[in-house]
Order: sequence, then structure tokens, then C-alpha cells
Amino acid sequence: MPTLLTFPGIGNSGPEHWQSCWERANPDFVRIAQRDWDNPVCSEWTSVLESTVLRLGPSVVVVAHSLGCLAVAHWATLPHAPIRAALLVAVPDPDSAAFPVEASGFSPLPMQPFSFPSIVVASSDDPYSSPEHAAVCAAAWGSRLVEISAAGHINAASNLGDWPAGMALLQQLCA
Repeated sequence: MPTLLTFPGIGNSGPEHWQSCWERANPDFVRIAQRDWDNPVCSEWTSVLESTVLRLGPSVVVVAHSLGCLAVAHWATLPHAPIRAALLVAVPDPDSAAFPVEASGFSPLPMQPFSFPSIVVASSDDPYSSPEHAAVCAAAWGSRLVEISAAGHINAASNLGDWPAGMALLQQLCA
């Protein structure tokens, strides 16, 4: 049975976010702990990811949202502990005007294949990304791309609740 590691983006994921809903419904989920959710530094976030994966073991499946996806991409280019897979939801473009100025070190975005299976999920109207950006990332990382209809940034504001379609993708990765 995999350990499911939720990795929120900037600001953490509030109680109505699908990541939080999944954690409440399933004790196999563990949320990564960051020192500062509001002023993220890429090197800190990748370091915390590495120490968390080392602690949890190689059965980890990372469930990342937004800036958490970028941290996973940077971490994947470093010598790192093995993981089983990653679900990367709403990958933001660190070079876009909408990217949060509070976040540092996330650009340039690595474009090397991952050593683990992954799925990139993209919304057609994400204000922090574009379907084209998601497709380029998925191709570079060797990820399967899943494009969903207009769901904004695929966060609490998207009103997805427990997001059954996302859970189905996660179950495919875990199978």
C-alpha cells in the first residue's frame, strides 16, 4: 500500500481544497510540512520533500498541487530518494506575470524526464498556467497529460469537493 504524500502549493491547502478532503477521508495520506507556506523558497521545499520521502520510504506517491508541482520537478533533477509516482495538478508557469512574487527559486523550470511515473492534470482556464505550458511540462517530464475542462486553478475556488475524477487518476497511478 503506498503512502500518499500531499504537497500543497503556496499558502497551503485550506479545508475545502480537494487535497484536504482526501486527507480527511483516507488515513493513508500524509501532508508535507513546510516552514513557510506563504514565502516559499524552492531549495527549502525540495529539501523538505527529500527528508520526508526518506522518512516515509520508497512507496510514496506524491500528490502535488500548483507550486508543489514545481518543487517536485526541481527535486527530481537532484539525487533523490525513490518514490513510486507523482500526481501533479495545476502546474503553474514560473515565468508568467501571474506567478506569485513571494515565491523564489522556482525558475527556470527543469525540463528533464522524471525517474518515476507521473500524471500532469491541467485545466483549460488555469489563471497561473496554460494548456500549452502543461503539455510542454508533461512531454519534458515523461508524464501522462490529462486535460480537464474549465476548472480554474483546480483548487478550493474550483468547487471540486472531494474531486472523484482526480482520485480516479491517483488510483491509476497507485495500481
